[in-house]
Amino acid sequence: MKLIVGLGNPGTRYAKTRHNIGFMLVDALAQDTSLDCGVWKMNKKFNAEIAHSADRKTILLKPQTFMNESGRAVRAALQFFKLPSDDLYVIHDDLDVPFGAYKIQQGRGSAGHRGIESIFTYIATRNFTRVRIGIADGEKQKQGADFVLARFTKKEQKELPALFARLTKELLNDIA
Repeated sequence: MKLIVGLGNPGTRYAKTRHNIGFMLVDALAQDTSLDCGVWKMNKKFNAEIAHSADRKTILLKPQTFMNESGRAVRAALQFFKLPSDDLYVIHDDLDVPFGAYKIQQGRGSAGHRGIESIFTYIATRNFTRVRIGIADGEKQKQGADFVLARFTKKEQKELPALFARLTKELLNDIA
């Protein structure tokens, strides 16, 4: 069984922002016909929205704790499903990666990402897979809280479906 967590902030205010690209990708995964996840359901025990693949081998999770407390929901889900951290995939935005690019890595530092720092704190390990999706646009002066909480440009919005299709294919091959 694999636990795939998309990081983001709950609520319509943040729905299409750069910081919520993790939520956006797990939504794309949930819609993939090979997983057949059905609908998202709120799980109060995890304080997260959850969707299961039809074969119950993949669990998708969107913590509703806000980004900086994502580790609470991740720890609760790992403990409930009795999963080791190496069955965990965490998808999040990354300012150090250009928009449209991504990196899939294990055991790296947080690079200042507070959602990842929260997970490190709550599960006491870095031994999990991270999917770092680039959101940088090259304008360093804009990068920071205002930038990550901003919406994608119209051009970027048009490019997101192709990026999500590539990532979905790669992740599904990896977890198979």
